[in-house]
Amino acid sequence: MFKRLVKHSGSYCVALVALAGWMLSVAAQQPSTPDSAPNTQDNAYMRVLLRPTHAPVFDSQHRPITAGGFVEGVAVVFEDVSHKSGIDKFHHLSGTPAKSTIIEVPGSGVALLDYDNDGWLDIYLLNGSTVAALKGQEPAPKAMLLHNNHDGTFTDVTAKAGVANERWGFGVAVGDYDNDGWPDIYVANYGQNRLYHNNHDGTFTDVAEKAGVTVGGWSAGPSWGDYDHDGRLDLFVPGYAKFDPDHAQSCDFMGTKLSCGPLGMEGEPDHLFHNNGDGTFTDVSAKAGVSDPKGYYGFASTFVDVDDDGWVDLLVANDSRPNFLYHNRHDGTFEENGYLSGFALTEDGRPMASMGIGVGDYNRDGKVDFYISNFSDDYSVLFKNQGNGILADVTYQAGLVEPTIPFLKWGTGFLDFDNDGLLDIFVANGHVFPIIDKQNWGTTWAQRPQLFRNIDGIRFQEVPPAPGSGLADLLPARGAAFGDLFNDGHVDVVINNLDSTPTLLRNVVKNGNHWVTLKLIGGPKSPRDAIGAKVFLTAGGVRQRADVFSGGSYGSSSDLRMHFGLGEATNVERVEIHWPSGTKQEIKLPRVDKIFTVDEAKGLIK
Repeated sequence: MFKRLVKHSGSYCVALVALAGWMLSVAAQQPSTPDSAPNTQDNAYMRVLLRPTHAPVFDSQHRPITAGGFVEGVAVVFEDVSHKSGIDKFHHLSGTPAKSTIIEVPGSGVALLDYDNDGWLDIYLLNGSTVAALKGQEPAPKAMLLHNNHDGTFTDVTAKAGVANERWGFGVAVGDYDNDGWPDIYVANYGQNRLYHNNHDGTFTDVAEKAGVTVGGWSAGPSWGDYDHDGRLDLFVPGYAKFDPDHAQSCDFMGTKLSCGPLGMEGEPDHLFHNNGDGTFTDVSAKAGVSDPKGYYGFASTFVDVDDDGWVDLLVANDSRPNFLYHNRHDGTFEENGYLSGFALTEDGRPMASMGIGVGDYNRDGKVDFYISNFSDDYSVLFKNQGNGILADVTYQAGLVEPTIPFLKWGTGFLDFDNDGLLDIFVANGHVFPIIDKQNWGTTWAQRPQLFRNIDGIRFQEVPPAPGSGLADLLPARGAAFGDLFNDGHVDVVINNLDSTPTLLRNVVKNGNHWVTLKLIGGPKSPRDAIGAKVFLTAGGVRQRADVFSGGSYGSSSDLRMHFGLGEATNVERVEIHWPSGTKQEIKLPRVDKIFTVDEAKGLIK
């Protein structure tokens, strides 16, 4: 988890990066012994981990840049409507305020879904837990499902819906696994996981045990995807680390107990569940080659077609270990190409903390790119898709290194906040060590989120945070999900904050730019919710791409509808949909500034 950043010019050849990464990986895999474990007071391990290798950054008022840098007079992008909307009735809880063990610090994800099919996004917030609750010594914290009232407010319907979870929740993925037209919810917990089947009447039933997907252990950010082209969604669940609450390790720093790991801990295996089509799943992890026998610490995952061969591949973000890129072999198995693709490591051959995954075609070249959020004192990584399954770390060229180093980054995603037709990047930030506020190291426990505007498809520039706006919120942020919660053509953000109330950032940009949003309904040979579909839209002579994907970010699930900013264009010239079944379809949109529904079998239906 602790690293040093090395800036350089030029690029290493793939072979040298792969070799360097392999050597780092082998070294990192050496088992820890009790004598080498980081458990002595004020030890070197914690000093290296906590104290930054980069110079602290302060604003003009000598505030750490993670809790400062506000700029008077700039435009407000996001308004914090958390209280106005009523979502602050939820309060997250994860262990104790001291955060002395590793299970207490990662926090939980959030999902945006239209659970009742009324055309408006609802919010599902996972909760954490406590060791006492795990042992039945106190009530367990509850997740919360918030129904969208269509007027900017939300109502808690958790009890009626039956989705309280009451386990230590980390990740959530939304997908219609039984193709009945209603979204279902998979929750990754410490302990047994849940699969909430949608009953079509505002309620859910946990069928995880019957379906065979409870897993056990410590699961993290899951994802749905049809990897074998049978028209049914399969399920991937990354495992994080083996944790025993009765023998939880803490590290000492200047007399304060802090969480430590995951290095030195045994990792949990990953799981791929094949959908049998009868409400049950079969664990095919080993057969498919995605079980992670080395025990890396999986945090986030998603299925997406990286090389555009018509089959979804699988990406796994691993904490402090090389990332996985599993290439789909079209025969029910995958080949792990993390090193060969360039996705495993940074440009200079280092593994990342890899909290979250952003997915989107930021440079409009028709290929899907990725953004990986990272620990503080290091940069988050922008991977440009070069084609043929090769990804390049272009973070320096994009201008995204220096602005991200002081922040500890979690939930992330691409979104076109200003509807100019270029995908921007949002990152939710928050530290893992409460003691950080007592140090003069230029970083803080609660941190402001960051928004990076896409200037030209090559470079990004941080949007300055206006005082009092959502970008000036100081949050212990973790999961983040993206979607148009108000159906007004602007992408909003929901953040699940550690030990705190959640944040709803409403997009209030007013610039006259146009937009369209597409909801896809798959045909009989595709998943009903069209996860795995790709859409290419041309407007104003500019071609954009969007993918329907599950999971990603940090433990979160965003709007499955695809949003396209059109800039000044007042009509859409062409829409080409590549359905998961392999069918390609062209449709004509009659106008802009509207949400449309497209059925694979019927075409444009409204």
